[in-house]
Amino acid sequence: MKHLLIVFHSKTGNTRQLADAVIDGASSGDVGGVEVRVLRAADAGPEDLLWADGLLLGTPENFGYLSGALKDFLDRTFYEVEGKLTPLPYAMFVSAGNDGTGAVRAMERIANGYPFLAVQAPLIARGTPTPEDLDSCRELGQAMAMGLEMGIF
Repeated sequence: MKHLLIVFHSKTGNTRQLADAVIDGASSGDVGGVEVRVLRAADAGPEDLLWADGLLLGTPENFGYLSGALKDFLDRTFYEVEGKLTPLPYAMFVSAGNDGTGAVRAMERIANGYPFLAVQAPLIARGTPTPEDLDSCRELGQAMAMGLEMGIF
């Protein structure tokens, strides 16, 4: 059994909508060999990262950056998992009021230190999530879960 960790933060509900779609995809009937753990950023800790075989991170774009809560999760876990974590496949989804690139750049820099290994381009939903954004998030969740199940990641 593989383990997929989904960590997100949402204040307005937009990132929550994206996260729900990611969860729906990761938990679809097409995936059988993956246990999915979903945590809000404030509730996730180092033991969750050590448990995970794959990671999906969701954040709103705040001031052109990651949300403070997601950054706090990353700050609280870095030293606790340092040297204990093999490269962890990850992808991210961003609810952006602007263009989302600042949040993506920040995550890419942080990922290099962990080590997290990007397995898909970041998904950026601008404004209120559209049905297309939600479909893309479902596909993201399903692709990550299936990739873990099949041993691709």
